Amino acid sequence: MNKSKKYNCVELFAGSGGLGTGFEIAGFNIVSANDIWQPAADTYVANHKKVKYIVEDISKINGDILLVNTGYKKNDIDVIIGGPPCQGFSTLGKRFIDDPRNKLFKEYVRIVREIKPKIFVMENVSGILSMEKGRVLENIIKSFKSIGYKIEYKLLNAAEYGVPQLRERVIFIGTRLDIDIKFPNRTHSLKKEKGYKNVLTLWDAIGDLPQSDDVEYNNYDKEYQNEYQKRMRKNSKTLTHHKPSIHNEKAKKMMTFIPMGKSVWEVDIPNEYKPKSGYGNTYARLDANQPGMTITRNFSCISSSRCIHPYLNRGLTAREAARIQSYPDNYIFKGSKTDIHIQIGNSVPPLLGEKIAKAIKEMLDKEKE
Repeated sequence: MNKSKKYNCVELFAGSGGLGTGFEIAGFNIVSANDIWQPAADTYVANHKKVKYIVEDISKINGDILLVNTGYKKNDIDVIIGGPPCQGFSTLGKRFIDDPRNKLFKEYVRIVREIKPKIFVMENVSGILSMEKGRVLENIIKSFKSIGYKIEYKLLNAAEYGVPQLRERVIFIGTRLDIDIKFPNRTHSLKKEKGYKNVLTLWDAIGDLPQSDDVEYNNYDKEYQNEYQKRMRKNSKTLTHHKPSIHNEKAKKMMTFIPMGKSVWEVDIPNEYKPKSGYGNTYARLDANQPGMTITRNFSCISSSRCIHPYLNRGLTAREAARIQSYPDNYIFKGSKTDIHIQIGNSVPPLLGEKIAKAIKEMLDKEKE
């Protein structure tokens, strides 16, 4: 067998490319990608210049369109990856696959059926396991089995695969091959089990970045301090997207009363600085010595779920959030500030994607042998 062979991949619901970046790092050849959102497409193309990216409603394209002018045919595609949004999943009143609210999932199944890759990988939020008391999960499995794929799923926490973030996602793997489905082995553990390393912390991820309440830095001001930071820097000489958000004076004063790992609701604070409302995990300071909380699009908004910098009185910068997501520093994001925050928050961590991709590669290598 030619060990240098690259397996070919198509990415659906690609967004800005977190999952695809992981597969590319693992040695896969991304042939084409699709999403409907132009800012995410601009980001993807800026970082993956050789990939054909189609900006279009997935219902208006098919397997042939995805591959036109790429030099590849359907039987050249080994893997399809992607995470269709789950907001519409429901089984009430209609058959699951016929419910128009499940359109995007149905289109994902259709493209898999048309191209017939050896393997597919589908990512989704952890809540999908309990939706409609498990009926959604049952229908997902039935939908893929009906087109000839055996399928398994597993709930993965990114922190147990080297990502400095507590982020749970369900990973579905389906295959047409007569081989065992393989998920990545944990490299870290949230439990102190013998044989596992401790998880990476927030400060392991961002501790080498220049720190300021209000100054935008475009250059590093210190050396990397660990292997994760070294990997994130790669060959980067400059910094991008490291501009702190501006908070009003009352908000900045309020944050001075919040110790690391606590929220404003857990401490004594003068009434004049107390927020009028919020949930228990809002207006909360991150703990530098623990993995980061799940990055969402609101990572710079201090009234959102725990996202205040562990030492400074501000929310996270886009580069800090990207680091916690495991995007390398040379990854450039396109669009408005809001666009960029959505892209980072919605991403699959590339490092988790890489670990999944290596497991898929082992499956494909086994099939070749």
